[in-house]
Formats: sequence, structure tokens, C-alpha cells
Amino acid sequence: MVLDNIEELLEKYDNGETSLIEEQQLKNYFKQETVAPHLEMYKPMFAYFSVSQEEQFTKDVPLKTNKNNLYKWISVAAVAVLMLGFYFKSPLTSAEDLGTYDDPEMAYLEVKKSLEMISTQFNKGASSINYLAEVDNTTSLIFKK
Repeated sequence: MVLDNIEELLEKYDNGETSLIEEQQLKNYFKQETVAPHLEMYKPMFAYFSVSQEEQFTKDVPLKTNKNNLYKWISVAAVAVLMLGFYFKSPLTSAEDLGTYDDPEMAYLEVKKSLEMISTQFNKGASSINYLAEVDNTTSLIFKK
């Protein structure tokens, strides 16, 4: 009767369905000197569980490190640099230094000149890839068959 109960508990244990009380019963059974011969293979496993359950971590863990102190000072220095940057603003805050125009006609001419330059550079780049259209035509002829 006891052996049948242990086998049922082992089946439940293998399926992960045992309670803590049932696992304790299994540990107590396998601590005994006499174990059924066909269950001998479980004895080292439960012996290991019993021994490892008693182990404790005894090493002291330091709570403070010097790295935290270093990061604190780096963050203080960064905040100080930002605050100094906001205090001593750049002298480039006047309208003429920012490249703005009061005359709309003059602004239009400058924008037109910039867009023409961009268009010229774009057309140079587009002309260098015209051969891709020829490659596309050739591949369509090859794969059309």
C-alpha cells in the first residue's frame, strides 16, 4: 500500500502536480535505508534536494560602491555645464546673424537660388543612374519567355 502511494506521488511529481506536503513525503521516503529496487534511481535526486535545501549563502554583499559615487559627480558636472550654457547665451540672437531677410523679394531670390542649386545637383545624380532603365528593359525581355 505504501509503495503504491509513493509510485502515485512520483507520477504526480514528474507531472509537477505535487503539493509541498507530498514532496516532503517523497523526501522522507527516499531518506530511508531501504527503498524499493525499481525506485533506487530517485534516491540520489531526493538526497541532493535535502542537502541543497540546507545550504545558505554566507558571503557579505557590499551595499555601496565607488562607481555610484562617480556617476553622481558626473551628473552634477553635466547639470553645471548645462546651467552655465543657459546663463551665458550665445550672442547670435539678433535677426541679421540668423540669416533672415526683412525684404520678401530678397528672401524669394535667395530661396530660388538655393532650389536651383539643389535641382542641378539632383539632376547630375539622376543622370548617372540612367543605365538602370536599360538593365530593366533587358531583364524584362529575358524573363518574358
